[in-house]
Amino acid sequence: MKLGIASLAALCLSSAAVSAETFSADVWADNWFEMRINGAQVAEDSVPITTERSFNAESFEFVANRPFVIGLVAKDFKENDSGLEYIGTGRQQMGDGGVIVQIKDGSGEMVAVSNAEWRCLVVHSAPLDKSCEREANPVAGEGACAFQVREEPDGWDQAGFDASDWPKASVYSEREVSPKDGFDRIDWVSEAKLIWGPDLEQSNTILCRLVVE
Repeated sequence: MKLGIASLAALCLSSAAVSAETFSADVWADNWFEMRINGAQVAEDSVPITTERSFNAESFEFVANRPFVIGLVAKDFKENDSGLEYIGTGRQQMGDGGVIVQIKDGSGEMVAVSNAEWRCLVVHSAPLDKSCEREANPVAGEGACAFQVREEPDGWDQAGFDASDWPKASVYSEREVSPKDGFDRIDWVSEAKLIWGPDLEQSNTILCRLVVE
């Protein structure tokens, strides 16, 4: 039996639809996150990063075919490129970040958790000298308040991207991150770890990826 081009296309689309699965994800972030699957956004923190103490957990579902790439953008709040918050007040300080993820398939089996196997690239670091937080008049880019910014690499959240030279995620304890406001609402499996860049305070924006087979 011969199939026309239209029939073959329909058959391929049907096969892809059959193999697609529904996954459920839990994410807690300090302060904000966006999750992409194969480059397409599937979730974004519902609390704006500009909200003071914007810590919260999000639970959501997405549909994907395995294997797929998880691309996670995570940001800690900063008032400007100095990396500081509460500038000019008695609370002036560097913020600190942290994010934790767990993803299950439709049967309830855990297919991905945040841990040291994720590859994370820091794209905003500040201040490069921590003494900046004690400056009476901190100015982004000057003296101790220098900062470093990198562009998002093209296609970093899609299949085929080589992230082998990206550092592995740094893992932190609950004591180090002090997660709150929504963290306790989720029943996290023990394998799911709080991760971030190499420095909880200076790593302000990170890109993390993982391939789920």
